[in-house]
Amino acid sequence: MSQMQLVEDRLREAILALDLKPGERLSERQIEARFAASRTPVRAALFRLESEGLVAREGRQWSVAPIDLDEIEQVFAYRLANEIAAVRATCQAPDRGDCATLAEMLASCDDSSPRERWHKIGLDFHIDLARLSGNLFLTRAVRDAMQRLSRARWLEMRDDVGRARAWREHADILSAVERGDADAAATILTRHIESSCERLVAALREDRRGLRARGLSIVA
Repeated sequence: MSQMQLVEDRLREAILALDLKPGERLSERQIEARFAASRTPVRAALFRLESEGLVAREGRQWSVAPIDLDEIEQVFAYRLANEIAAVRATCQAPDRGDCATLAEMLASCDDSSPRERWHKIGLDFHIDLARLSGNLFLTRAVRDAMQRLSRARWLEMRDDVGRARAWREHADILSAVERGDADAAATILTRHIESSCERLVAALREDRRGLRARGLSIVA
């Protein structure tokens, strides 16, 4: 693995896990020291993360991008269009892939699972569901959307009731895909994504002052 890829992966992981908080300043020299990397791969990694919307640049200064509520709503719309296209393509295909693996993935989370596990499996479920379509571009689009929503979804994982509801909807979507029922799968998936967006944005708006008090930059 190259120095650039190592720095990029580690920084992305820290940002998505909120170890590096939205709005936090990033120093190239500190990153160089932290990862024993030279300036060129550090800058290349930062430019890559900027293209994903995870870091922002003002002149020569870098910072972790704030969580933007308007952007979240736009990404959800982008995600919805691509996931619906992918699930319809999967249902119409003669071979719908290994749905059993996705069912096992969902079953691997229970009350004893840490929040990190729920977060990762929820993200992987949607990406792998899109992958069943066999359409590489749709899969990439869904992965991009889910990554851009990852920090906000991490905050949503605090809600036990919401997690349980999401898992039931995941199971219902998968059941419709297994039956090849494109209309049912699209309907359940649409309801799932739209309600998730509404709950998440409402929760962030309501708790914006508290999140700011914890050092997280939330903008509308």
